[in-house]
Amino acid sequence: MTSYKRLGEFIEPIDERNSDLKVKLAQGINNNKYFQAPKQVATNSRADKIVRTGYFAYNRATTRNGDKISIAYRQGPDCTVSSAYQVFRIKNKKLLNPKYLMMWYKRPDFDRYALYMSKGSAHEFFNWEEMCDVMLPVPSIDEQNRIVAEYEAIDNRISVNKRIIEKLEQTAMTLYRHTFVEGIDQDNPPEGWEVGHISDLGEIVSGATPSTEHPEYWTNDGIHWLSPADLSKQNKKFISRGDRDITEAGYKSASTRMLPTGSVLFSSRAPIGLLGIAVNEVCTNQGFKSIIPKKEIGNGYVYYTLKHMKEMIASQNTGSTFAEVSGKTLGQYSVVLPPQGLLVDFQSIIEKLFRYQYSLEKEISILSTVNSLRLNSLEKK
Repeated sequence: MTSYKRLGEFIEPIDERNSDLKVKLAQGINNNKYFQAPKQVATNSRADKIVRTGYFAYNRATTRNGDKISIAYRQGPDCTVSSAYQVFRIKNKKLLNPKYLMMWYKRPDFDRYALYMSKGSAHEFFNWEEMCDVMLPVPSIDEQNRIVAEYEAIDNRISVNKRIIEKLEQTAMTLYRHTFVEGIDQDNPPEGWEVGHISDLGEIVSGATPSTEHPEYWTNDGIHWLSPADLSKQNKKFISRGDRDITEAGYKSASTRMLPTGSVLFSSRAPIGLLGIAVNEVCTNQGFKSIIPKKEIGNGYVYYTLKHMKEMIASQNTGSTFAEVSGKTLGQYSVVLPPQGLLVDFQSIIEKLFRYQYSLEKEISILSTVNSLRLNSLEKK
């Protein structure tokens, strides 16, 4: 078994400032461990730190950052980060592969360690000294390269699947707009078309939450129950369950309802407009106004109609405390009701696309699990 070594033997801090403002690209770091546009866009500062290609950077502040530390390896062009961030690099890449180190940082155990070792009173920080004290297994560079190659092969497959899913989604949305939006005047619809409301597309169903004060209402293996947070966290179209289920007693205690397979899930608050398709029976909390599509309408038309309208719906339902749209209000939005033959043809195409997207999402889930196991197995190397 590979012996553990102190990370400080392999890394060194970098404090290069953007004093001449030559580096124009400002970046922040997401707690999912990748660079992104900063949350607060401001003029480049001469105090900002430069992150060169091949460097690491992390946000030392761990307070109010969820259960993860924001750290990333820079593979893109040089950028700047806040002066509060710590930038560093590997001294000798012949001894430690930076991508291997990044794999170590992606482990949930590292996040837990970093949070535990963070220090401070009002605000906690994972400082450079604590980073250097991290212990990790450092096998031979050949072994590191092999581990990275295997991990990246799967990661690349996941990325390819995601790109295919997105391309299919763009194609479907283009087909929807071309068929049902472009050139269609709701005030003067074509012959055979009608103008109706979202309520004409199917039954709008809300949900409810069983009391959390009754642990007997909750279980890990029961009736599948969803909140908008589940859709946001899972970040996929086809949904089977959330993080936790409810029991039969929990279901009977609340006014939630079972939604059949194929129902279109639509979050009505926190935020408005998250969408999904139920791949089995599910129920939801009150943060949804889901639609059970009429058979003659089809879930494809319902899904893309809501996707087409969601930004407008969200912008028109901003409350004083938080944005929310009621089932009654949602049902009153005007939509076109195309001829039956057109809806049948569209649903036939979309069902094939949905099946392919769903198969890709399932493969992504399996591959992600495999790579998570690879990350967890690093400590056993």
